[in-house]
Amino acid sequence: MFNIRVYGILLGENKKVLVSDEFIRGSYYTKFPGGGLEFGEGTRECLKREFKEEMDLEVKVTDHIYTTDFFQMSAFNPEQQIISIYYFVEASEAIKAPLRLKPFDFDEREMKIYEERKETETFRFIDWNDFSEASVTLPIDKVVAQILKEKQ
Repeated sequence: MFNIRVYGILLGENKKVLVSDEFIRGSYYTKFPGGGLEFGEGTRECLKREFKEEMDLEVKVTDHIYTTDFFQMSAFNPEQQIISIYYFVEASEAIKAPLRLKPFDFDEREMKIYEERKETETFRFIDWNDFSEASVTLPIDKVVAQILKEKQ
């Protein structure tokens, strides 16, 4: 079975890179914002929906960056193969979601969400000079981080 994921690379001022710090089922992950493609949805629509749901942010989806070209099993379901699609996105409005300065800096509200859903997230920008494949957790995200650094 395939699990199709769609992620957005949002570059802030001075080429800072937006990441999502997530606490899922007792483990910490730093990844690019985005999520799962739903039936009947296009990849760009999915990404717009994910940014709206996760950050209450309207985005414009621009250039395609990368689609997974190797086998990657899901970290959460060994019966699923992950296919991830990455695009650049631009914020169509000011970011309203709280932005953190350090990794996994969850507030009380976010930890309450974790108690209910067994997952929560928060967002932060990483300075371009500090950003690398080591900045993100997931294997496909690491490939994309390397591509971004090589292209810039």
